[in-house]
Amino acid sequence: MENENQVKLETDVLIVGSGPAGSSMSLFLATYGIDHLVISKYFWTANTPRAHITNQRTVEIMRDLGIEDRIKLQGTPHHLMGDTSFCTSLAGEELGRVRTWGTHPLRESEYLSASPSSNYDLPQNLFEPILVDASSSRGGKFRFGIEYLNHIQFEDYVEVTVRDRLTNETYVIRAKYLIGADGGRSKVAVDMGASMEGKMDIAGSMNIVFRADLSKYVAHRPSVLYWVLQPGADIGGIGLGLVRMVRPWDEWLIVWGYDIDAPPPEVDEDFAKGVVRNLVGDESIDPQIDSVSLWGNNRMYATTYQKGRVFIMGDAAHRHPPSNGLGSNTSIQDAYNLAWKLALVLKNKAGAGLLSSFQEERAPIGKQIVLRANKSIEEFGSILSALGVTDTINVDVMKSNMAQLHDESAIGRSRRERLLEAFDLKDYEFNAHGVELGQRYCSSAVMSDGSMEPPYTRDPELFYHPTTYPGARLPHVWLVDERQQKVSTHDICGKGRFALLTGTNGSPWKLAAEKVSSELGVAIDAHILGPGQRYQDIYGDFAKVREVEEDGVILVRPDMHVGWRSNSMVEDPEVALASTMRQILSLRYL
Repeated sequence: MENENQVKLETDVLIVGSGPAGSSMSLFLATYGIDHLVISKYFWTANTPRAHITNQRTVEIMRDLGIEDRIKLQGTPHHLMGDTSFCTSLAGEELGRVRTWGTHPLRESEYLSASPSSNYDLPQNLFEPILVDASSSRGGKFRFGIEYLNHIQFEDYVEVTVRDRLTNETYVIRAKYLIGADGGRSKVAVDMGASMEGKMDIAGSMNIVFRADLSKYVAHRPSVLYWVLQPGADIGGIGLGLVRMVRPWDEWLIVWGYDIDAPPPEVDEDFAKGVVRNLVGDESIDPQIDSVSLWGNNRMYATTYQKGRVFIMGDAAHRHPPSNGLGSNTSIQDAYNLAWKLALVLKNKAGAGLLSSFQEERAPIGKQIVLRANKSIEEFGSILSALGVTDTINVDVMKSNMAQLHDESAIGRSRRERLLEAFDLKDYEFNAHGVELGQRYCSSAVMSDGSMEPPYTRDPELFYHPTTYPGARLPHVWLVDERQQKVSTHDICGKGRFALLTGTNGSPWKLAAEKVSSELGVAIDAHILGPGQRYQDIYGDFAKVREVEEDGVILVRPDMHVGWRSNSMVEDPEVALASTMRQILSLRYL
């Protein structure tokens, strides 16, 4: 099959979409020195603050890319994120609070010990320009107003037909690889023939972005989210609305439901202002409405992430409601997983078989977060049930049932107890630390060390379990360098390179790394952690989490996941390391 349009541009990687997945993929490829181009049918980055929770895993990836300081500068910090309130309006009765995003004192210590980076609230319309700017400064190329139309795969390249939305010119871009990061209505995924499971548009929501100084209602209980429960709403007789902080405390986004099976509502300025006043509980405010939009809640995930030279990632592959704050984070982490693999393949340092590990590793994660986010929505039912508003459509009965929270009676006590239990269940939405950091890969790019996977001693969704088991994220601990400055284990790994960690008696591993690195042309940074070395395990924390002997070794991939480990010294470390690297890089096929 031939393309009737003229080939106008050529590149190694063409990325369709400039959202969190596409713009971060561009940053990673630019940092790794890979020629690429990003196209977007839109004329600039996101114009609304859609995604916002930026979890520790994403921030530590930005740390690896050298732009964590920009996240800190523009993000709302951790301590202002987590006094999540449930109320009848911001000015009304408060039904309860849940400490979220790791701000509970007992959980905060676990967040602090798990990563060198904190979480932040950074709206998408601020995050995307950071990514685009950082990528562009490193050679990344973007073309806005260019719409993807279709693609044709050939043995050695992909031809992509696009349309310039300003000139209406249609032309072809030829790329060695195509990445569809074009969102939840991905045309690349459709054209690729990606297999999907689930359903789109299972519920309707509207976003209302507005400006108003609400500090008198919220500054004393700082949070990203304020949930408003109002009997008598148009949807199902009960409304669970969300007032979301965009910037403290004068920029906001309201999420309110609508019946997706009915005609879409007309959301004009008067309607939007009415919703704002209702959820705030203050008829005197005059909010400035910046934008309104309608969207659908989805429950769909791809089981196919790759077809030949075409990949999908981000919302193109996993489509779900914003619960748990997993959307942009998972999208960026998709890109982080694929970028180093593409870079090595394009530089002829790895076989094309390495790319198949992208689907093997990320498809299970995509499924997990889609199911988790939807389950989090379902778990709101426990709150509604505890308040007695789910088994009636009578507004007066709903209000009467809710008022029983105040009663000195058996019914009142039962409602209060059930409500506390329901709030505890929301930990799975707002404090799912294990979901955020506990991803363990199983693929052709992870080599077994022959050991059994360590069991989870606590709930794997709520709690992160640090381990160096092959496939797991490298545990963070603080080391000390030759200047007596603290550095993370993550600081001495990454940067698009493999790393090897061993102890004082493991010096033969370092020599092996130098030889294997030279032989394969793939950088392996070897670090002996011990007295007199460049990096010292001065607190003894690495010895406690490494799970191998002092003369053993941990091989860390460029994405900070453990690729392989050896419990102790082997007879020929060079042969062992070379064999492992060849398998991870799929060089056995070259």
